[in-house]
Amino acid sequence: MVKPKKYLGQHFLTDKNIAKKIARTLQLDNYDIILEIGPGMGILTKFLLEEQNKELYVVEIDKESVNFLTKQFSALQNKIIEDDFLKINLSKIFKGKPIGITGNFPYNISTQILFKVLDSKEFVPEFSGMFQKEVAERITATHGNKTYGILSVLIQTYYDTQYLFNVNEQVFNPPPKVKSGVIRLIRKINFPDISYDYLKKLVKTAFNQRRKTLRNSLKSYNLSENLKQARIFAKRPEQLTPAEFVKLAQMIQNDS
Repeated sequence: MVKPKKYLGQHFLTDKNIAKKIARTLQLDNYDIILEIGPGMGILTKFLLEEQNKELYVVEIDKESVNFLTKQFSALQNKIIEDDFLKINLSKIFKGKPIGITGNFPYNISTQILFKVLDSKEFVPEFSGMFQKEVAERITATHGNKTYGILSVLIQTYYDTQYLFNVNEQVFNPPPKVKSGVIRLIRKINFPDISYDYLKKLVKTAFNQRRKTLRNSLKSYNLSENLKQARIFAKRPEQLTPAEFVKLAQMIQNDS
């Protein structure tokens, strides 16, 4: 047994049926490697290992969990990455091969995990897993919704998102104080013709003053008077779809 550690944000899933459902959220297309983040005591790992045509790796920072997994799953020999997911170089470890990522993610770093996936999107065609319900809703929110924000825009620019199902807090040890939600992201075939870093900076700048119109929140971009008259600049950031944010970024880049 492994004792859940508060400082690592560990809440171990105890319901095997839910673990099986999460394992089956991956459609398993276009890649041969699965990476599970934060396997803990391996309740999800067991079902992922049943995908015989896929190679499973796990990344786990907790030494006690690593020791438990090593003893429990002989199939994971040399496939346990004992490190912080946020610090590893996915391209280097997997030699640029495409990977599917899943897990029951620590809620205290779940947003950072998503930004890491976005940084690695060229070789992460599919991603699924469990988040705090509010974060899961934010990822999949549509424009005009009060939960729609930076993460919604950036994720939905590069991935099709699906909110799959809710998970009650009583199926964890210890139970978290929030409900959970499971989502799936499937990478889009074509990426927009704009730098991801440029788009990310623009979206963050816009949402930093989300109640203001874009004409005011994007003043730091020194927009030309002619460009500022475009109808899109009279809107607030939550009113724009991800595709409109891409168009906005292209307009500003062409104006400079």
